[in-house]
Amino acid sequence: MSKKIVLMDGNSLAYRAFFALPLLNNDKGVHTNAIYGFTMMLMRILEEEKPTHILVAWDAGKTTFRHKTFKEYKGGRQKTPPELSEQFPYIRELLKAFGIKQYELEEYEADDIIGTLSLHAEKDKTEVKIISGDKDLTQLASDSTTVGITKKGITDIELYTPDHIKEKYGLTPEQIIDMKGLMGDSSDNIPGVPGVGEKTAIKLLKEHQTVENLYEALDQVSGKKLKEKLEENKDQAFMSKELATINRGAPLTISVDELEYEGSNQEQLQSLFKELGFQTLLEKMGGDGQEAEQELEELTFEVVDKIEQDMLVNEAAVIMEVFDENYHKADIIGCSIVHEKGKYYIPSSLLQESSVLKEWLEDESKKKWVYDSKQTIVSLKHKGIDIKGIDFDLMIAAYIISPSETYNELADVAKLFSYKDVSYNESVYGKGAKRRIPEGAPLHEHITRKANAVFELRNTAMDKLEENNQLTLFSELEFPLAKVLAEMEHTGVQVDKERLEQMKKELAEKLDEIEKRIYELAGEKFNINSPKQLGVILFERLGLPVIKKTKTGYSTSADVLEKLEEEHKIVRDILHYRQLGKLQSTYIEGLLKVIWDNGKVHTRFSQVIAQTGRLSSIDPNLQNIPIRLEEGRKIRQAFVPSEKDWVIFAADYSQIELRVLAHISQDKKLVEAFQQDLDIHTKTAMDVFHVNEEDVTSDMRRQAKAVNFGIVYGISDYGLSQNLGITRKEAGTFIDKYFESFPGVKEYMESIVQDAKEKGYVTTLLQRRRYIPEITSRNFNIRSFAERTAMNTPIQGSAADIIKKAMLDMAQRLKDENLQSRLLLQVHDELIFEAPKDEIEKLQEIVPDVMENAVQLDVPLKVDIEFGSTWFDAK
Repeated sequence: MSKKIVLMDGNSLAYRAFFALPLLNNDKGVHTNAIYGFTMMLMRILEEEKPTHILVAWDAGKTTFRHKTFKEYKGGRQKTPPELSEQFPYIRELLKAFGIKQYELEEYEADDIIGTLSLHAEKDKTEVKIISGDKDLTQLASDSTTVGITKKGITDIELYTPDHIKEKYGLTPEQIIDMKGLMGDSSDNIPGVPGVGEKTAIKLLKEHQTVENLYEALDQVSGKKLKEKLEENKDQAFMSKELATINRGAPLTISVDELEYEGSNQEQLQSLFKELGFQTLLEKMGGDGQEAEQELEELTFEVVDKIEQDMLVNEAAVIMEVFDENYHKADIIGCSIVHEKGKYYIPSSLLQESSVLKEWLEDESKKKWVYDSKQTIVSLKHKGIDIKGIDFDLMIAAYIISPSETYNELADVAKLFSYKDVSYNESVYGKGAKRRIPEGAPLHEHITRKANAVFELRNTAMDKLEENNQLTLFSELEFPLAKVLAEMEHTGVQVDKERLEQMKKELAEKLDEIEKRIYELAGEKFNINSPKQLGVILFERLGLPVIKKTKTGYSTSADVLEKLEEEHKIVRDILHYRQLGKLQSTYIEGLLKVIWDNGKVHTRFSQVIAQTGRLSSIDPNLQNIPIRLEEGRKIRQAFVPSEKDWVIFAADYSQIELRVLAHISQDKKLVEAFQQDLDIHTKTAMDVFHVNEEDVTSDMRRQAKAVNFGIVYGISDYGLSQNLGITRKEAGTFIDKYFESFPGVKEYMESIVQDAKEKGYVTTLLQRRRYIPEITSRNFNIRSFAERTAMNTPIQGSAADIIKKAMLDMAQRLKDENLQSRLLLQVHDELIFEAPKDEIEKLQEIVPDVMENAVQLDVPLKVDIEFGSTWFDAK
């Protein structure tokens, strides 16, 4: 078999991937766009190239041997965005899992490593494929070496061979070095000859072949000004050529033979993909990251056909197994009760048939331990059983103890406690099209093992909560909140189906209208949803400037179109057409599909996903209804009260995270601003720009607002520059000025990082913990991300604690006041109720009272309330 080596430029490709994809986060808050893009590129290369040998070369540091020649080499380069820096360690981990060798060499660049290895490979008659985003490497092209340069994006690669270079530039690969010597390279700060661009450099080299020949025949150069520039910058031209020359004799300590590719470690890859949240890649691998099933200990249990009284004791673990993830629609397929005296599997039919079992389930004095109390409550409600006496929830306890884990099912939690005697659902039910409910013993045993795990792990989990000083968080906030959420989910939210259908019709008409206008502006009909056809219209027919290209043509992504908005009327219409199209398909049609026969939608709230403690909503996601577009806001018109003469009542915390920041940081100016009820964004603008209130412009306030909220999320100069459309330097100056104006905030951020380094975790106001072991990492990038996490988690997490406490207090107050009003939804910092009109006056009094006093801070909490005939009108 012939040898083929692939040599990849790690830094260059990671940069390409980062800037080609939008900023993505996994559920742990780690940015993953560069990792994902790099992985996609790597998988494609392995599949298409099938290398026998492979290496990823990295730049070793900022200083190279070239700096001795020119101190300013690569000077002026912007600092790597922290959002990218934090991803490099993960890319290196992935390469290890892929079984790919990596190499770096002090004083040398990745180019030199690649250049040296490619030369060795050529001598050994090995086929070489180089992949980079840096055109400097095209100088290495030869009969046996092809250089692939990524164009815009991550999948569009232009292949440079000697023939292609000849066709493109009229030069040989070696002359690429001379071309760089003359024209320079701004990205590497190679000066070249001022005023000589690519075209002039190529023309001169076609006539003189090399920089040396050119200067020997300088008097033959036509054009007085050009000749003068060449004369004046002779030393610079030779130096630039030297800087651009890849060193093919670097003192490497590895050889081509050591780079043999033996394949990836599938288990490690699955584990990393799972950690990073790359579900699509996991599915491509044909797995979901679960570990192989271990041998289970034998379990003795009884399958019962009649409920006896001695089965129903105090303090028992109970499992109500549902087959479908959406327990609102799934039936209970079996039950199990486990306690000190026995283990029992109970067919679900007995839930309807046994009055003794129903009485026990509804008996408050009989303590039950469960996994996922919310699911248990809702599933039984659908059976007409109002379970009471739930005293422990293993899923919620595990989440509080270790919020960074993923808790998709009980086996995940068991793993946290090193408990091995319970199976993953997939091993019992199968997956995909083959997923089914087994009959008999396998099903009975699986469900009983789950109940047994809850019974066995209850005390372990409670001890750990006590040790962490988190029993109060569990027993007085998260655990009781599950019951409130269960009630909200079961109640559901009434949807005006006719209004949604009407909106669908109105949007369709509006889309038709915009479509006609687009065709008119384009001068022809075409498929607006086809990027290929749209690209031809915009960039060929209408001649708009090309911003980015893809493998199949022109990029027409949202960020490209936004840059072209001022160029032509059609662009704004296309953006609007896309936005409305998404509203139509994702939200309006999406909601119409999930309306129940009772006219309601029943979402599911998850307590165990976000490490900050925030709730999330799924099937449907009612926290994500777009409100920026007027048409998006109008979707809320379809959410209505479920009873006649009732209204929707909304209560929204005002700037809760900034108020928490003021309380935690104790910054004097910030605390005073909230105590005096000032507009915080105007106040920030006054302090940062050093102007009086009347001189604060709307743009100043907008920038101040972006910084205020950005600080809460640990924003970097890169992130702020993207948000505000300003340079990173301007954004950095803005952040510096903010910290000068609010020194208490800066002091808090420095002290919380130090605290996290000492303890290994940070806490919220109600003792929610987030462990940050990476904060002591020797790797700068990993450590930097961990530091930002330490800064913002106490703020975001405390805000989540406060609104959860408000929900609990509110549910209790409605009960105490004997009101009919119901809590329906929690959307970020907002609570949504439905209420009889005659209770509105009472709600206006008690809702702000409860919410503003949920937790006592050194600054007042402020709640804005509205009500109306729909959710839209309550804003």
